[in-house]
Formats: sequence, C-alpha cells, structure tokens
Amino acid sequence: VQLQASGGGLVQAGGSLTLSCSTSGLTFSDYNMGWFRQAPGKEREFVGASGVPYYADSAKGRFTFSRDNAKNTAYLQMNSLQPEDTAIYYCAAIRGYYTSRYHYTVPNFYDYWGQGTQVTVSS
Repeated sequence: VQLQASGGGLVQAGGSLTLSCSTSGLTFSDYNMGWFRQAPGKEREFVGASGVPYYADSAKGRFTFSRDNAKNTAYLQMNSLQPEDTAIYYCAAIRGYYTSRYHYTVPNFYDYWGQGTQVTVSS
C-alpha cells in the first residue's frame, strides 16, 4: 500500500493550494481519508477527514475535502492560507466509516500514511 501526498509549496498569506493524495494497493472506496499536519516543534494535528466530512476548527470555512474514487485520489483544497498553516501535511487512510468524529482525530487509528508534503505560507 502506498499513499503519495503532493501539491505543497510556498504561497503568500491569503493564497490557496490544493493537495493531492494518490493511493495504490488498497481498495480506495473501503477507506476514509484523513489529513493531518505537523509544524516544527509541535505534535501532529488533525486537519480533517472526508466522508461526513469532519473539520478541525482551524480548517472550517477555509479547507475542503474531496475524493475521486475512480482515480484513487483524495484532495485537500486550502483557501485563505495563513502563516500558522505552515506545516508538513500528511494524508492517511482509515478503513471503514465511523459515526464518531473522535475516530478520525487520532493518528493511531489510521492504517496507512503518506510521506507528507510541505506547505509554507509567507506573511
């Protein structure tokens, strides 16, 4: 199983980026996709998960999740980016669909992880 995150880069505050997470080796439709981020010196932070979807408070109104099952790919559209959004962004796959938001917020519940893509927002 492989998850490949891409689309990160350097953007000015107020700008937008779309991250992609392409997957292989799994039945994509059996998995929900989560996004996390980790800034230097900080713990990995839940950004959100597709499906319902669930959003962290920091992502609500600015980030949008989507997926294309035909392409086995998940997307994270990020708008109105701010310097505090600077981090390495990770996609992860969790098998099954849960009614509890809590399930999606815990990194240990995820089955597979991508390698991360750097997002840097300049002020």
